[in-house]
Amino acid sequence: MNIYVGNLSVETNEQQLSELFSPFGIVLSTKVMYDTYSGRSRGFAFIEMPDDAHATAAIRSLNETFFDRKAIVVSEARPRVERERFSRFTY
Repeated sequence: MNIYVGNLSVETNEQQLSELFSPFGIVLSTKVMYDTYSGRSRGFAFIEMPDDAHATAAIRSLNETFFDRKAIVVSEARPRVERERFSRFTY
């Protein structure tokens, strides 16, 4: 299951998140999202756990808890929706 973690501190890194989720089960991957131009954290990440029961337990236990001085939001990640790109100019 892919898990969304939002409202992260800009200082939070992937190792910290992996350690936060590992008591609930195996963590396959942790990906903090960074801004392409500034290199700063965008304040959210994705965690991948192979066991849905363990992932659900992590979501229930960690949602709306404080981590790194911020109240984090933890939920099942939704599939990415591709959006059409609009141009300001019509050709």
